[in-house]
Amino acid sequence: MHPELVSEQKYLDDAYTCLLDARERAIQLKDMVEVGRGGTNQARSEREAIWEAVAARLNQLDMGDAALVFGRIDQDEGSDGESGDRFYIGRVGVWDEEQEPVVVDWRAPIAEAFYRATGRMPMGLERRRHFVSRGRELVAIEDELFGDVERFREPGGLRGQGALIAALETARTGRLGDIVGTIQAEQDLIIRAPLAGVLAVQGGPGTGKTVVALHRAAYLLYTNRFPLEGQGVLVVGPNRLFLAYIEQVLPSLGEAGIELATLSDIVRDTSISDRHDAEEVSRLKGDLRMVRFLSRAVRTRQRPLRDDLRVGYGVRWLRITVDQTQRIVTEARRRFRTHNAARRFVEDEFFRVLTASARSDLEVEEVRENLQGKSSMRLALDWMWPVLSPSELLNDLFGSRALIRAAGPSLTDDEVDALHRQRSAEPDGIRWSASDAPLLDEVRSALGARPGSGGLEAVRTYGHIVIDEVQDLSPMGLRMLERRSLNGSMTVVGDIAQATGAWAHDGWASILDHLPKKRLPQRYELTVGYRIPGPLMGLAARVLAVAAPDLKPPVAVRDDGGEPRFVEAAGGVAAEVARIVAEESAAVEPGNLAVIVAASQVDEVESALEAAGIEFGRPNRHGLDASVAVVPVSLVKGLEVDAAVVVEPSRIVAEQVQGLRALYVALTRATQRVSIVHAEPLPEVLED
Repeated sequence: MHPELVSEQKYLDDAYTCLLDARERAIQLKDMVEVGRGGTNQARSEREAIWEAVAARLNQLDMGDAALVFGRIDQDEGSDGESGDRFYIGRVGVWDEEQEPVVVDWRAPIAEAFYRATGRMPMGLERRRHFVSRGRELVAIEDELFGDVERFREPGGLRGQGALIAALETARTGRLGDIVGTIQAEQDLIIRAPLAGVLAVQGGPGTGKTVVALHRAAYLLYTNRFPLEGQGVLVVGPNRLFLAYIEQVLPSLGEAGIELATLSDIVRDTSISDRHDAEEVSRLKGDLRMVRFLSRAVRTRQRPLRDDLRVGYGVRWLRITVDQTQRIVTEARRRFRTHNAARRFVEDEFFRVLTASARSDLEVEEVRENLQGKSSMRLALDWMWPVLSPSELLNDLFGSRALIRAAGPSLTDDEVDALHRQRSAEPDGIRWSASDAPLLDEVRSALGARPGSGGLEAVRTYGHIVIDEVQDLSPMGLRMLERRSLNGSMTVVGDIAQATGAWAHDGWASILDHLPKKRLPQRYELTVGYRIPGPLMGLAARVLAVAAPDLKPPVAVRDDGGEPRFVEAAGGVAAEVARIVAEESAAVEPGNLAVIVAASQVDEVESALEAAGIEFGRPNRHGLDASVAVVPVSLVKGLEVDAAVVVEPSRIVAEQVQGLRALYVALTRATQRVSIVHAEPLPEVLED
């Protein structure tokens, strides 16, 4: 046992007492500023602002089961021989009653040395201490000494290896945990990189790219509270299962105000499912040709009348000709950037021309008031320049092959058929596919907000955007996110080797081409694999060598670990899967296990597990809550589990467009054990 374990435990206990005192003070302040009905609007507004600040502080001080303190740094003694300062590094900053720091927030500048110091560049440290905790209980201490007694690895080695391995070997819970206590130097460089511009991170499986991106979001909000708190920070994930998996990380770091969303979630006021269209349709909808296609589709709804219009007004006739309506349409296009914003102008000019045709002293507003309720007027104006929502325009467009051809004359017959769908009588009730989300957003940008929407339909922008699994986003999806960047500040992370979507990119250049270019992008690569043991990474590396030969696999931290297990099913593969699942889940208890299958085998495997009496869950909006979950390979990217049972690799390869890359994803989800169960012949790359 470390000789200072007891004294350090006492310090941690005192820190928790200070934390509780801070919470009590915040709660008392909250009670003092409760917003009532009385007072002026300004007083109520001020009280609400104070309450929001107090509520945010209470969120920061809510540790739950997470450890408050995870390390200590001791600075070198000064030139006068006195001992240097000592700082305890933790999840949030905590002060005592005299406002002396008890715990320093991990994002504070003084804490940088905790993550960056090496033997050759100690950054003024004499000692770095790591705490291994179980809740509030301190179970181990690991020290690194610098200077004359430096015994640690050369630069590039792992700091706090004991604490790191302890964290890696902790059983998974179905939710992603933070790594704030075990951040490595290459990760910290990314987390603390400057805010401005696009920062791109290539990272193989297990390198921690997702948690690094989330820690960066928390760090940037801490160090750039103004203006980011007002501008907003957005984190975009590939699907809702992934968002459920990561949702606890940011609150655990003291930041609960960051928005998490999928592309579909960003398109407000429209119902969009998680379902993607067929690969060829998704690829077409993600192509940048859709920008001009949709722009032309909007223009086809800006048209002159087909015939001259004559309307009775008392004893007179008011007239407007086709040529006059053409001039109105042309002028509206010239003056206005968005479609809906021009509707008022078109109405004004329409009634002005009608009024002028009487050659009398009629007033335009009088004519408008008397005629605008007539059906003939409404029909004429809606023909010339209708007020449209994105769903209404796409519903009309995709519901007519003639309109599709008019908007996209270069489209082939097969492409027209791919876009065509039955027109709905209730466009606002349509459940669009996830592949439609970028199209709906492009249309919203072209249409603009409808009159009277009060700004609710305006495109929301953010001061910083984090995009995970960026390698699968189509050019239209990337364009959609670029539109939401207020100033070009983004963090995008992904792995080209795991590009499995309809728009799988072969390199970072094709991704960065579609993102903001206000500054040259910063490029980083994570090279160390922390999650996956060496033997399992070795198997995955064989697949990577064929799937993406230009990429190198991460170097595994842990050389030891179990070898991957191959099980050939003599009878039905589903029954054999049930047997292996029972064995593997027992081996990693209380950890979790994922059964990774091709989409066509989900029902078969689930039935076999039910017949064997094995309780299991499915991926849903709550993540992977069950200890055993059946997960289609299309949804498993980004998740981590203790054990994985990969079913019929050949079928996974055959059913996915990027089959070998999908298999690579499946083989790199587990932190401890992988079993491959098959009845069909294995892909050649897995054969001995």
